[in-house]
Amino acid sequence: MDGLAVSAAVLASIALIQFASGSLTVTLAFAGGLTVLGLIAFASARFVAAPGAPQEAAGPDWSVTVAAIEQPGQAVAITDRANRLVCANAAFELWFGSGHAPPRLPVDGTSSEILAKLARSAWRDGNSGEVMSIADEDHAWTAEAQRAGRADDYLIWRFSPILRSEPLLALTRHITGPFGRMLGAAGIATALVGPDGAIRAVNSAFARRAGGDEVASMVGQDFASLLQSDDRDRIYFSREGKKGTSQTLVHVPLGDPEDAATANAHENDEPALMLLLDAGIGLGGLATETRGQTPQLEALLEKLPLGLAMTDRDGHFLFANPAFLRAAGIEGRPLPPYPSDLVIARDKTAMSDAVRRFGQGVANSGDIAIRLRSEPEEPVSLGLAGVRGLGEASVLLSLADTSEETRLRRQVAQATKMQAVGQLAGGVAHDFNNVLTAIIGYCDLMLLRHTPGDSDYDDIQQIKANSNRAASLTRQLLAFSRQQTLQPETLQLPDVISEVSQLLKRLMGAKITLRVHHDRNLGPVRADPRQLEQVIINLAVNARDAIQTKGGGESATGTLSFVTRRVAATDIKRMGSEIIPAGDYTVLVAEDTGGGIAPEVIGKIFEPFFTTKELGKGTGLGLSTVYGIVKQSGGFIFASNARSPDGHTSGARFTIYLPVHNASEDELARAEAEEEARDWSGGGCILLVEDEDMVRAVAERALTRQGYEVVTASDGDEGLELVRAGGKFDLVVSDVVMPAMDGPAMAREIRKLQPRLPILFMSGYAEEQLRNQIDIEAMHFMAKPFSVQQIADKVASVLAGKARAG
Repeated sequence: MDGLAVSAAVLASIALIQFASGSLTVTLAFAGGLTVLGLIAFASARFVAAPGAPQEAAGPDWSVTVAAIEQPGQAVAITDRANRLVCANAAFELWFGSGHAPPRLPVDGTSSEILAKLARSAWRDGNSGEVMSIADEDHAWTAEAQRAGRADDYLIWRFSPILRSEPLLALTRHITGPFGRMLGAAGIATALVGPDGAIRAVNSAFARRAGGDEVASMVGQDFASLLQSDDRDRIYFSREGKKGTSQTLVHVPLGDPEDAATANAHENDEPALMLLLDAGIGLGGLATETRGQTPQLEALLEKLPLGLAMTDRDGHFLFANPAFLRAAGIEGRPLPPYPSDLVIARDKTAMSDAVRRFGQGVANSGDIAIRLRSEPEEPVSLGLAGVRGLGEASVLLSLADTSEETRLRRQVAQATKMQAVGQLAGGVAHDFNNVLTAIIGYCDLMLLRHTPGDSDYDDIQQIKANSNRAASLTRQLLAFSRQQTLQPETLQLPDVISEVSQLLKRLMGAKITLRVHHDRNLGPVRADPRQLEQVIINLAVNARDAIQTKGGGESATGTLSFVTRRVAATDIKRMGSEIIPAGDYTVLVAEDTGGGIAPEVIGKIFEPFFTTKELGKGTGLGLSTVYGIVKQSGGFIFASNARSPDGHTSGARFTIYLPVHNASEDELARAEAEEEARDWSGGGCILLVEDEDMVRAVAERALTRQGYEVVTASDGDEGLELVRAGGKFDLVVSDVVMPAMDGPAMAREIRKLQPRLPILFMSGYAEEQLRNQIDIEAMHFMAKPFSVQQIADKVASVLAGKARAG
């Protein structure tokens, strides 16, 4: 429309010039001038618009990324810092939908926690560190995450499906493929028949004899209708009738490994492999007809992926294929005389009776629940089928190889158990921290009314000391579940070792020598000194026990060495480690002269409840606690064996890498601000929200003594109502976990009313975990249990920071 208006105006102006001048020359000159001006304007517009184009194109071209991440059989998604989906390939949209972004995917609860853990590890370490398994009701995937981008602003997620093995599908491919043609050439017609009696697959020999065309599809036809029998129970193909040769039918039940725990499956409840062999007609009767068929059958069974074996009427083993030996746990060993030799003593009689029954009765099939000697705690289902017309062979045994499934099932069960134990430990520690907060707080308040020398002063100090010991036990519980509240400081490792050196000497005893060596120019690390002390003590106790075990008791002599080293980023790159990101590290090496770590257990050394000590001498929590503390401090720990000059194992070695921490200007400024806040005397009105009466009473009295006006609330709903009612507060101090409305939900609602009101959360859970879940600006944190002085200092620090900012 704008173009038409301009054109109309130009024509009108030309017509007006023509009318006014009456000269064609003047009119043409005017029109030419307008044309030149129009071309100049058009060129100028193009010139001005051009710089804008690169600006539009300066952003990421996600269409190129989407094309690059299109990988068959793998879902790839990219998320930003806010866990928003930036782009994803077609497989991700198909499996999870474009409305979901990792780590929040439509999977089960355990898988959601695994994804959240992977995200935290990737943001912290650069990658998730390990590939984990997730699942929904119908599918399962492996998941991993990696940090990427110029500013490490994105996470790249990769999901690969976990395909469950399908023995029947593999068997179908064998029957219809070259293997089936090979069987046909040997005179064996083969059919895979479903529980309903319908054919699922046949080889070319069966199709030729039953349908007249070796490429005919027999799928879906009734197997029994393709056969007929005479008055002597001889079997023939219906198409050939009695003009054809009689057949020996071998019925092989194929129990699904998923149903292996079902002990009393009926004959027609499972698919079966039907083998038809030419019996031939000879003077020797039936025995002559079937002579030579058993080697043919053994050759067939040798190739099948299902575990199969044959016995005679007396129950002696005649043959077993490799899959059966593998499933029975005797691969590489001789086949025992009887099937009952494979099972535990309590199942021997039932096994022998079952084999005899199927060997001497009519030709039928079934199964029995047994426990193998190789896996006495895992019941398995053994299939039995009575066969006739195969000479000595009388019973066909089938056993599915479920070793891989059993291993995966145990891993899942162990992971689930450890997760439940971790959650229980974290919950118990959290509740216990509330009790300890009250005890320590009341001790502090009582000490304010007593002076050293009073009769009660020492008793109160003893109560407080024991409470602090109990608090250290809760920190161990939380370290085990990796939920402990760390209070990191910038420190030097030699200082931490020096603090506990006297305790270590008492722990080790006079017979074991403690050696300490420190490298020069060690970089500072950021960690909780109390937790690092726990790491050093646990390693020392393990070393002492190993030396005494090797030497024969408490009189054993040996050496424990603690060495600190400086490892530069160039050294890390030279190592080529796929686990440790390049950077500067301060390394702590603990090495003893004990017996070392056995190769078969070195991979389990950090697993909770795994111990090589005698019953009653170890819980298996020491090294798992060490691992949790090191990982939560951003470090890495490795277990190995030290070697003597002659190449023999000389003891165990634990190597801990902690990243060098260089304090930023913000941290230095924050430290100065905290120091200034200790002298804060500006007062203020505080809203205290805590559902535990004991903790609320202690915190109220502690803050009131410091001159603050304190208003209390017993839950989040009550606290929010006090703000809505017009209450003017300088600070909100709140618990995190409360009934009804919790602390974070209350804080978000309060921020809608007073956007700049600072929030101080107090909790026994890990600060990092809470910050990842809460994500509220101007949020402060204080760990439980705390003393009266600690809560006073923290509140002063927050209010002083607010005063400077305001």
